[in-house]
Amino acid sequence: MKSPYRRSNRKDGAPGGEGAGAPPAAGAEEARPKRFKDKSRFAPKPKKEKPRPPEDCDVLYGIHSVHEALANPARRHHRLLATENGLLRLSEDLAMPIEAEVVKPDAINALLPPDAVHQGVYLETFRLPLLRLEAIPQDRIIVALDQVTDPHNVGAILRSAAAFGVGALLTTFRNSPEVSGVLAKAASGALEHVPIVGVTNLARALTSLQEEGFLLVGLDSEAPEEIHDLPLRLPLVLVLGAEGKGLRQSTRALCTHLARLELPGAIRSLNVSNAAAISLYAVSRGLKGS
Repeated sequence: MKSPYRRSNRKDGAPGGEGAGAPPAAGAEEARPKRFKDKSRFAPKPKKEKPRPPEDCDVLYGIHSVHEALANPARRHHRLLATENGLLRLSEDLAMPIEAEVVKPDAINALLPPDAVHQGVYLETFRLPLLRLEAIPQDRIIVALDQVTDPHNVGAILRSAAAFGVGALLTTFRNSPEVSGVLAKAASGALEHVPIVGVTNLARALTSLQEEGFLLVGLDSEAPEEIHDLPLRLPLVLVLGAEGKGLRQSTRALCTHLARLELPGAIRSLNVSNAAAISLYAVSRGLKGS
């Protein structure tokens, strides 16, 4: 009787072949396709951390901000990166206080946020000391900010303050922006010309200044008095509140005068940095006429 199973002629060790039950030939196991692929080589490579400047350094970028910082003898600098064109623009009218590392634009791009317009210059510079409250000058206007947190607005206010010769900017440590590259870029060099006073409690600081004889003028779009009509004198603090919220009630209560800007158009309120510039002009004119 014939077997119901056909005999195989395979000799490769497969079942039914002559080598059935024999160990596989050397190298045969490696030749077989793997059931599971090794995916570790497809895993994303860990991103390299950006080198960080020292803790006590400000990062500035943009021609005006960096130029004014380099021209400030009170500054000490840690590191300057510049493209060839950026360095040429910086050194046109400036004796360079630090040697620049000449780099390609991408080297600066790698150190900054994607939307930073650095104009080919990047500076790590040691932070300027804050001005003490008791050292605030009494012969110039002082600007106080009540929880203005947007760095673009604070930078623009600093720029206007520098233009009008403001003696200091008073702000709180909390609820205010850090002195970042964004703020410094908006200030366009004004950080070097307007000292900053940092305090823990704005109400206590304003009370202290009021006791020293400062006139406190708070800007409020709903105030009964117009800023042009106030009896102005030095020493004087112009107090500005956050956009939208305005001055807090505790701050309003401390002001000697609450005043508004008289606006003839359909829009009755302005961005806080624009309001600061117009108010500084009005106060400066009022002081000259007093």
